[in-house]
Amino acid sequence: MKKLGFAFSLFAASMFAAEWTGTVSDAKCGAKHAMASDAAAKCVQGCVKGGSDPVLVVDGKVYKVDSKDKFTDHLGHKVTVTGKLEGDTITVDSVKMGS
Repeated sequence: MKKLGFAFSLFAASMFAAEWTGTVSDAKCGAKHAMASDAAAKCVQGCVKGGSDPVLVVDGKVYKVDSKDKFTDHLGHKVTVTGKLEGDTITVDSVKMGS
């Protein structure tokens, strides 16, 4: 019974918005651009222009994002994303430049 309660708690927690701070990379390069830089931004912009999807890299883990258009101005930059996590995909509510 404890396992069921724990699973329900995890499910309930995933229903609420959370916040992640990381770097916007692309699906092709992934964690290669875990650190924001001018070189990373240039590479990510080129890959996304070539058809790769933007992703969020947080502590070396790569997360897919559902609202790709919200990342257009942040490619290769450090950002803070608010949204909900389901599996390895973040349903994005907002994206703002990180500090």
